[in-house]
Amino acid sequence: MIETIGTNAGLVWRALDESSKALTVKELKRVTKLRTERDVNLALGWLAKEGKIDFDTTEKEFTVSLRR
Repeated sequence: MIETIGTNAGLVWRALDESSKALTVKELKRVTKLRTERDVNLALGWLAKEGKIDFDTTEKEFTVSLRR
């Protein structure tokens, strides 16, 4: 499971790196072709723990971008 989360974190990181804007979880799921939002969220947790991403929240959702 940990290896899968790490692999998915790489997919999410690359998607964010290639994007010109911050992305929502739904957008990340679509771009990375991960099966579930849970998979995206686990990958985001990995990247957050490593200090690689920033979150921006609104009332309805949050977006994620790479920390530069």
